[in-house]
Amino acid sequence: RAVRATPDFGFVLEVAFEGINRSTRHKSGVAMRFPRIARLRADKLPAEADRLSTLVAMIDGVEG
Repeated sequence: RAVRATPDFGFVLEVAFEGINRSTRHKSGVAMRFPRIARLRADKLPAEADRLSTLVAMIDGVEG
C-alpha cells in the first residue's frame, strides 16, 4: 500500500532526535541519531513542513 502526499494533503510529523550527521549510507545523505515521532502536526500542511535542505543547514551550522 502506498501513501502519496501532495502540497495540500498529507501528514506532517514533528521528529525529535539526539543528533544529526551526514551519511553516505542513506539516499538522503542525512542520518538522525535516535529519531522519534514527537507529534502529528495537524495544524500544518505538507507545503509548510521543513525540507531536507533544513536538516543539511543544521549539520552545516554545527560543523561549520
